[in-house]
Amino acid sequence: MKGIIVKPFAHYIRRQIQKEAANAITDQRAILERLIIRAKHTVFGNDHHFSTIKNHSDYQKQVPIRDYEGLKPYFDQVKGGAHDILWPGQPRYLAKTSGTTSGIKYIPITDDSISNHINTARNALLHLSAVRRDTSIFDGKMIFLSGSPTLTSVGGIHTGRLSGIVNHEIPSWVKGNQLPSYETNCIEEWEAKLDAVVAETHDQDLRVISGIPPWVQMYFERLISHTGKSNIKDIFPKLSLFVYGGVNYEPYRTSIESLIGTPIDSLETYPASEGFIAFQDSQVNDGLLLNTNSGIFYEFVPADEIFGASPTRLTLSEVELDQDYAIIINSNAGLWGYNLGDTVRFVSLNPYKLVVSGRIKHFISAFGEHVIGKEVESAISAISQRHQLKLNEFTVAPMVNPTDGRLPYHEWIIEFEDAPTQMDQIARELDTLMSEQNIYYKDLIVGGILSPLKINTVSKGAFQRYMESQGKLGGQNKVPRLSNDRKIADALLRFGR
Repeated sequence: MKGIIVKPFAHYIRRQIQKEAANAITDQRAILERLIIRAKHTVFGNDHHFSTIKNHSDYQKQVPIRDYEGLKPYFDQVKGGAHDILWPGQPRYLAKTSGTTSGIKYIPITDDSISNHINTARNALLHLSAVRRDTSIFDGKMIFLSGSPTLTSVGGIHTGRLSGIVNHEIPSWVKGNQLPSYETNCIEEWEAKLDAVVAETHDQDLRVISGIPPWVQMYFERLISHTGKSNIKDIFPKLSLFVYGGVNYEPYRTSIESLIGTPIDSLETYPASEGFIAFQDSQVNDGLLLNTNSGIFYEFVPADEIFGASPTRLTLSEVELDQDYAIIINSNAGLWGYNLGDTVRFVSLNPYKLVVSGRIKHFISAFGEHVIGKEVESAISAISQRHQLKLNEFTVAPMVNPTDGRLPYHEWIIEFEDAPTQMDQIARELDTLMSEQNIYYKDLIVGGILSPLKINTVSKGAFQRYMESQGKLGGQNKVPRLSNDRKIADALLRFGR
């Protein structure tokens, strides 16, 4: 019955999303104006003379681009319990995440910004249901493989991982569909949690699963082992949707669909602790629809300018297709000129749709090649489909000083589900695909500066053992695709012996 009740709401949401997509530029201008007015009397607003700002040009002059470290003095005041620092009042939550030179980051989520996270996730599901003309997913169970919802207090503010915070804000009409239980979700140790999730869910009417692809793959493998069934469809015959974000699904698609027993629809999302940026709005056309009317004003900096002294800051109306931009957000969470750390590339300007092309800090340019995440993921996806390969994980690092006397090269560390026999051929084809995508890489190969790439396989479970050693097994954690040093690669090779 819930699916029937939800149907008119799903179609309403679809119409609203289409309307907002058509009004993106107008909405973006209005959002910047509202943000400046609301934050005019905060500490940050006073420091940056918000009362004098009349337009985006003024805003750029007053508010520089900064990452977490650049805004850390303000974040530290928020953590200390101070009011009216970056946004009026105090945040409702602090989302705790890692990945900077400052260690743990504490990202504010305010009463105004929480709807960006919750409503966007809801709308993505409802929109897809309207497109599919099928709301039956709401009649069954939904599994969210996420971090622990256990919260602590920092400066009097509830603090935890984003996925745990979201767990506390799930609407009551969805709560009855949610799996696993709160108690199971609170288990911190991933292996113990996975066993508990399997025991709690194997006999349920699962319709939707959401999580990072490698962890979903582990869950499916554990389920099949636990039940003795041949595939996931035998366990969950009505499973019809896989929701994911933060990791490209394509390298895992063959393995996961093999485990399921058949292809099912997938829904890609682009959530971050700083905001829910975009979501997939079509099962036919590429790209994620930018979330343009949800409290975030976007700026886009050409990727090759982001570390320059005076980078160009474009508004949405100024972006072009097929260019890599660093994405900058200004939001009702109190983030100002904030460099999210991602690069994006627009694949449509009507409506505005993008793909995530990489991370500012996750690239290889040990020799001037500037290889980005989108290039390696595109190459390995094409090879996986061409040869029907099943791989669990991979990462790429430079080998600057080979001990065998050969020229430097890029080393691909790959964990296959079933290692192929034609590894040399696969390496050659991968190298060709990389050269086709990246002219700098091609020039270095042709010019005799680099040798063609080398594949080094590791035993099954190596990536899992590495992540466990770092205390990052499960949840939303993932191994970086690209590194400019050998730290991760060498550790993986040790774990993969």
